[in-house]
Amino acid sequence: MKIALLHFTAPPVVGGVESVLLHHARLMTESGHEVTIFAGRGQSFDPAIQMQMQPLFNSRNPEVLAVKKELDRGICSSAFTTLRDRIQKILDRELPAFDLVIAHNVASLNQNLPLTAALYSAHTAPGFPRLILWHHDLAWTTPRYKNELHDGYPWQLLRQNWPGVTQVVVSETRRKELSQLMNVPIQQIQVVPNGVELNTFLKLSSHTIELAEKLKLLDADPLFLLPVRITPRKNIELALRILKAFRRSNPDAMLLVTGPEGPHNPANGLYRQELIQLRNELQLQGYAHFLAETTSEFLPDEVIADLYRLADVLLFPSREEGFGIPVIEAGFSGIPVFCADIPVFHELGGADLSYFNPDGDPERIAGEIGKRLNSEMTFRWARRARHGFTWRSINRKYIEPLINRREQI
Repeated sequence: MKIALLHFTAPPVVGGVESVLLHHARLMTESGHEVTIFAGRGQSFDPAIQMQMQPLFNSRNPEVLAVKKELDRGICSSAFTTLRDRIQKILDRELPAFDLVIAHNVASLNQNLPLTAALYSAHTAPGFPRLILWHHDLAWTTPRYKNELHDGYPWQLLRQNWPGVTQVVVSETRRKELSQLMNVPIQQIQVVPNGVELNTFLKLSSHTIELAEKLKLLDADPLFLLPVRITPRKNIELALRILKAFRRSNPDAMLLVTGPEGPHNPANGLYRQELIQLRNELQLQGYAHFLAETTSEFLPDEVIADLYRLADVLLFPSREEGFGIPVIEAGFSGIPVFCADIPVFHELGGADLSYFNPDGDPERIAGEIGKRLNSEMTFRWARRARHGFTWRSINRKYIEPLINRREQI
């Protein structure tokens, strides 16, 4: 699909909407769409994304500012009409080649009303592409714009439900405001939240990103991390049974075992095969991952640190340990620890860890883990944020269905 994104400015101009524009353009391109950004100011930031700079779209363009100065005083002069018509010629020339036009804040703010009016006129003419109006801010509901807005044309275009468009806002708060402003049913307005690029925010290495994508670790909710070698004393079979039990109420839960086979005992190879057989019996394929099956390479410390940042929980069911470095690493990473009730873990973590019998009932252990995770506000919010507000999840849940839907809400 050919998609045009329209805004006053584009990256590298710094701003919230400009950042959203960048992420939307990249997400749509990665999904196979052909994306072009139309803006008054900006620079190319990705060779796969086309940029069309149209100076009259810029809210800081001298001609636009001169007209805005009049409009702010309630004067809609011939200068406005002339500028609107010039902009409409650009829209009429460039946009019919696209399947979809998404205009960010153009129909929301009075920063460039000639552009707003030109888009309205172009849209209502035959043959214009499907139009989505994406509202981040609303001039008519924001007190600081009160003295700049007036009754009549063109100001009413910012509170008018344009015919045949899809209205999108970034939050339920904006949805309620827009519904009241335009006097339209709230169900006719789509909410698509903004997000965070997890890989960048967590500064994940390219190696970690590759592993996460291959194993779909970003889809895990929660992700249990078990950073141990594959040896019988690590009691990994209990971790598999806990995962099975936990997934009955949390079907997106995953387990990641990071280590290879222990190097000193030939029986460890047999133990690995037993674990794989148990995983198959428990139907945990695709949810219980052994990195030893994915890579034979040594994982550098930066990748291990990345995996702690991706994980939600350290699950450590060892029957015997001399120390327990993963417990310390989990503390550095700020994730909760659920571990076997053995002396060394008490020595390290005391009352700050959650303990279970290494020979205990997996169902009961899973229940205790779920109870604690659901009772801690910080952890609950961390999971919701990580799994609900990444650009990856927002694209999958909201943006792609919105783009591919043909009918209006």
